[in-house]
Amino acid sequence: QLQASGGGLVQAGGSLRLSCSASGRIFSTMGWFRQAPGKEREFVATTSWNGGRTYYADSVKGRFTISRHNSKNTMYLQMSSLKPQDTAVYYCAAARDAFYSNYDVIGNYDYWGQGTQVTVSS
Repeated sequence: QLQASGGGLVQAGGSLRLSCSASGRIFSTMGWFRQAPGKEREFVATTSWNGGRTYYADSVKGRFTISRHNSKNTMYLQMSSLKPQDTAVYYCAAARDAFYSNYDVIGNYDYWGQGTQVTVSS
């Protein structure tokens, strides 16, 4: 039900915008996670259904912006000032319920996209 796109190869300091198209329903909570080679999947950002509440991992705060366009049932992640350590497969995720804590917990999300590769060269 989730389809992520927009990944690619970019130089350090550059920008990319990821998209996540959802089908079937409007999800209360949507978010992005990422997984670098040899590392565990980690939280990046999350947004409530109307974008009124957003949370970010400290590592991306001030550089990434999460947003959603409900009429298109699409979520975005605008990534700027990219660093080589941002290199990872980025996954979009969605939850049926709204939650106000533990938004960084993988198990709280019910649906996952297939992932899109982001590579930042130095």
